Amino acid sequence: MAEQDPAPGCPRGKQKQPAFTWEVRANDRSYHRQVRKKFAFCLSKRKYSGNAIRTAKYNLLTFLPLNLYEQFHRMANVYFVFVILLQTFPEISTLPWYTLLFPLSCLLIIRGLRDLVDDIGRHRSDRSINSRPCEILAGSRFCWRQWRDICVGDIVRLRKDSVVPADLLLLCSSEPSSLCYVETADIDGETNLKFRQALLVTHQELQSEESMAAFDGRVRCEEPNSRLHTFTGTLRWRGRTHALDGDRILLRGCRVRNTALCHGLVLYAGFDSKIMRNSGKIKRKKTKLDQLMDRLVIVIFLLLLATSLGLAVASGFWARTFQEKHSYLAALYQHTSPAHQAFLNFWGFTILLSIIIPMSMYITFEFIYLVNSCFINWDLEMYYGAKDIPAEARSTSLSDQLGQIQYIFSDKTGTLTQNIMSFKKCCVNGTIYGSGTGHENKQPQGSGLSGERPGEQKSGVCDVTLLEAAQRDNDPVLREFLRLLALCHTVMVEDRGDQLVYQAASPDEEALVLAARSLGYVFLGRTQDSITIRELGKTRTYELLAMLDFNSDRKRMSVLALCGGDAADAVRGQPGGERGRVPRLGPEAPRGRGAAGGARPGAGQALRGDGAEPAAARGHSHRGQAARRGPRDHPAAETGQHQSVGADRRQTRLLTDDMEILEEKEVSEILQAYWESNNNLSGHGDAPCSLSQQHPETPCHKRAIIISGDFLDRILHTGEVLKEKKGWPWQWLCCGRAEASQDQGALVEKAFVDLATSCQAVICCRVTPKQKALMVQLVKKHKKAVTLAIGDGANDVNMIKTADIGVGISGLEGLQAVQCSDYALAQFSFLQRLLLVHGRWNYLRICKFLRCFFYKTFAGLLAQVWFAFHSGFTAQPLYEGWFLALYNIFYTAYPVLSVGLFEQQDVSDKKSLEFPELYVVGQQDELFNYRVFGVTLLHGVGTSLISFYITLWAFEDHVGTKVVGDYESFSVTVALSALLSVLVEIVLDTQYWTVLSFLMVTASLLLFCLFSFLTQTVDAYRIAPAIFRFPDASWNALTDPYVLLVVLLSLVVNTLPSLTLHTVRATLGRASTQQRIQLRARRAPEPPVELRSHVPRGSFRRSSYAFSHQQGYGGLITRGDSLRVRDSLCVRDSEDSGRVRDSLRVRDSRDSGRVRDSGNGLRAGDSLHVRDSL
Repeated sequence: MAEQDPAPGCPRGKQKQPAFTWEVRANDRSYHRQVRKKFAFCLSKRKYSGNAIRTAKYNLLTFLPLNLYEQFHRMANVYFVFVILLQTFPEISTLPWYTLLFPLSCLLIIRGLRDLVDDIGRHRSDRSINSRPCEILAGSRFCWRQWRDICVGDIVRLRKDSVVPADLLLLCSSEPSSLCYVETADIDGETNLKFRQALLVTHQELQSEESMAAFDGRVRCEEPNSRLHTFTGTLRWRGRTHALDGDRILLRGCRVRNTALCHGLVLYAGFDSKIMRNSGKIKRKKTKLDQLMDRLVIVIFLLLLATSLGLAVASGFWARTFQEKHSYLAALYQHTSPAHQAFLNFWGFTILLSIIIPMSMYITFEFIYLVNSCFINWDLEMYYGAKDIPAEARSTSLSDQLGQIQYIFSDKTGTLTQNIMSFKKCCVNGTIYGSGTGHENKQPQGSGLSGERPGEQKSGVCDVTLLEAAQRDNDPVLREFLRLLALCHTVMVEDRGDQLVYQAASPDEEALVLAARSLGYVFLGRTQDSITIRELGKTRTYELLAMLDFNSDRKRMSVLALCGGDAADAVRGQPGGERGRVPRLGPEAPRGRGAAGGARPGAGQALRGDGAEPAAARGHSHRGQAARRGPRDHPAAETGQHQSVGADRRQTRLLTDDMEILEEKEVSEILQAYWESNNNLSGHGDAPCSLSQQHPETPCHKRAIIISGDFLDRILHTGEVLKEKKGWPWQWLCCGRAEASQDQGALVEKAFVDLATSCQAVICCRVTPKQKALMVQLVKKHKKAVTLAIGDGANDVNMIKTADIGVGISGLEGLQAVQCSDYALAQFSFLQRLLLVHGRWNYLRICKFLRCFFYKTFAGLLAQVWFAFHSGFTAQPLYEGWFLALYNIFYTAYPVLSVGLFEQQDVSDKKSLEFPELYVVGQQDELFNYRVFGVTLLHGVGTSLISFYITLWAFEDHVGTKVVGDYESFSVTVALSALLSVLVEIVLDTQYWTVLSFLMVTASLLLFCLFSFLTQTVDAYRIAPAIFRFPDASWNALTDPYVLLVVLLSLVVNTLPSLTLHTVRATLGRASTQQRIQLRARRAPEPPVELRSHVPRGSFRRSSYAFSHQQGYGGLITRGDSLRVRDSLCVRDSEDSGRVRDSLRVRDSRDSGRVRDSGNGLRAGDSLHVRDSL
């Protein structure tokens, strides 16, 4: 993804450039160590950071206090500690201390261990990076050290394929003119080579270790900042000052390519480097359900306080009435009063009912999240066998959030598109060669792209007919076509003994040159003023008269060459350039004659981006961030909020042919009209309008916005876009108070977000990492939506950290994005299954788990409230203390745990992919919200009332055969009735049974029997009568048939309403949209969905060169800077000149998400396709 800083027209560009305050002295460590700066009050620290980085959160001293501090940010934990403190007062304590302390301790330990394991992984990663070897100049020679030993001002030696350890000023290299080729895949995901060049003075003077040791230059430059592609400074050495810019800087994270040796001066180290400045902070992410749970805990706590207050007031009135009726007991109440008793009972009820807030739910949550993460890791459909990379859930607490994604923010280069270039089709003199003609090569089964290794330069002939025609050499037009393919480029060639290796500035150039080589026209080498090729075994050298490199204005490159007095003019273009080239061709110009007409057929439309073709044809740059809404742009997020059941789901491209593309000027006009209308500033008294009314002829979902980083910066920071045509409303608003600017900025932001979210796609070109994160933050701020960001480079880290869910693509681009992500995938196409299958299933399971957990908590424990009405409101507990402590941990935990883990999906994984409308339930929070919580609460209240009052009615005037009618037996009967009712309800609600589900329900009953008899033995009562207060209560009660009949009656009465409701709803109820979709999905046959991608990421060089319009190596070639030999060129002779080796294989991607070439007709000059693995 190409990025740049705001232009002078934007706010930051208008600010006065600060004076250079960052001074770096070469080979002077003492100076950099003693310089300090203030950072707080009178405290100071070293100005120049070391090169060691630390991304871990804890160390041995800070882990315990910091982790506890983070855990007690949860309201539930604070509340539990508060209740435990209340239990220390004997006057108000109604429950044993262990009923809350034991579960809270388990919860804190489990979460602490999870955080510790995650942080140990960060420590290992930091240690691995800081321990990388490097060569540092020490004295008069270079010594091997580690990255952590590098300091600002050191001179570092780098070798081929080594990673740049810090931001360096390039001093010299082994290449001509001190060029250095670097690959920035770890930073921006692009694998095309970029070149940096040292100053002429350092190139000439610093040629030995002694001269470098004596180098005492001073660099004065800007302070460390996050601007990746700009740098300003000066080098003062030997009394002369030399200007420095970004072309002289090697950024940390780049990889040196095609350069044997290079030397650099460290300018920024460690966290001062530009890539670390863009990394952002580690943010603690909470899911939407987790946030809802925090609010529900507050609601439950308020209900608890209200209930306790009501019962406490009732206890005061009851105490006064009791004292009036029983005056002979006045001596017992001599030192108390009804108000005092009510006050003590209020706290007693607060402690008694505190277990209604389910602390054990959080413990179960952690285990469910962990297992669901393992399900993602074990999914073979998301395993990429070509590189042995499985999917990885790096965060274990966000799995349910995957089922609620509303907006996807995707990096394009290397993530959304692979940009694999292959020579597929060409049209020469009216004859079409390539795929779709019936003459293309037939590849054997399984010969996909996954079989090729990175670095191999292979090419297959796209059409046997084309190969035969080229070898016959009887068509002059075809001969000229192939010659121009071998001439018109800026490819550099490297002779490695038995093979020629091409180094291209973009993969399209490499593909064209390899295609020409496979057809017998081999590019052999170049000098500053000549190009040598071999044409069907004959070596020819062309004199290079002129070369016009590719740029974004011309959208083409041109070469003028001379061979034997005949001039050959060649032009090569890029997508979007056909609009500029075709008008230049006369109406009679033959489209197959590239040199005669000035446009090269087959290379004219050199690239075609399947994922962004319409906008590419308009000449726009597509390198950047695509903020894509879920419904229609990709199957992975095709949620269809307004989509009917029979909607067409085959359109998965980001931009479609019938889509209206809004450019920056149109966006400005729409925002201006929206502003005037909604603020009633137009002077006509029009009613406020929506953004969708600005272009009524085009539906909102048929629009796309393409903007640049500069335009985005103007909108979000100053609102200058509103001044372009009708600026007076903005100026009038700005003349108010000083704080009005912030409000106006927020209004502009909201207007832009409303416009962006009303469209199908928003493409942001050339944006900085901070602007990416800002886009995510704006949608989260103004739409309160769940966002997902996916990327593969270090420039995506900030965006990944800001989004609710961050996904990193693991491949050849480095591990920065993966290390900071929540989930790691090997292919972008796996995102579809991650969301539509795992995300949706996890959301279904978690929601059902929450409903079951709240139900069983209310059903079993609210009987304490009803018992207070019959015990004089004395806050006496109904249940035994051990039952209260073990109810949520052992007796009912396992059945709801099986629901959260093993409850199967309503439809299969293939049906989930075929019917993405099912995903809408998560986006709209339909399965768990305040309404669902209220229904669950009423259900639990009803179950507790039935269990309590049926038992009370049975025990009120009757006793069993064993004279069972005491308080302890009553408590056991109510407890068993509630427990069995809860278990039966969970059994009825379970749709998918496994052996483990059956065992967990059985284990709950067995554990109840086991712990009941263990805690109610006579021996235990004799040892600790204050702790074991119910001796033989369960044995006496459960061996009485009368009690068992009461339990059975309660169970039947509790179960009948649920069965009746399910029956009525199934027979008479109207099915919802989701239920109709589910029914249709169940009845439909299993679709033959192929989920596994067979196209390896990173197998070829990828770049967005065609969309970014970057220049190639034309300037270096014409200046001769990159050429070692200018006078002669050694050309190898080939004995097998007629036999053409495979150079570029044409393969069809078997990835399910790719877009196939319709290929019925060929536009003039079509030759290459971009293979996007989506």
